[in-house]
Amino acid sequence: MIHITDTIEIDENEIQYHFIRASGPGGQNVNKVSTGVQLRFHVGNSPSLPDDVRERLIRLAGKRVTEGGLLIIDARRFRTQERNRQDAFSRLVGLIRKAAEKPKPRRKTRPTLASKAQRLEAKRHQAETKRIRRPVSRSEA
Repeated sequence: MIHITDTIEIDENEIQYHFIRASGPGGQNVNKVSTGVQLRFHVGNSPSLPDDVRERLIRLAGKRVTEGGLLIIDARRFRTQERNRQDAFSRLVGLIRKAAEKPKPRRKTRPTLASKAQRLEAKRHQAETKRIRRPVSRSEA
């Protein structure tokens, strides 16, 4: 079991790693060794995630989640397979931790009297500036 937060633990069998050839640095190895890592985690079927965390995780991950609920994280930053695997895993843990945080509820507030007056004064000033910039008509001159 992988400890994510106080309430969330994920079974290691839920995470699958696929190794792919990565572009970028690597010298002669770049065309021979599969150093890139594709981490796959099925968000939709994971029994470890509470429903609210699952929904927030899908929203946070965006395009990285397929229609079937499969989260795919590509890691190709480093030259070694192990470092890329750690990178992908740490990004997954970071995403889940961020999704586990409950959003702070928004409280409706009303604008203060001073802020309303300030807004109206700014509008008056802008209108006056535009009025002055207008061309003078013959009837006013």
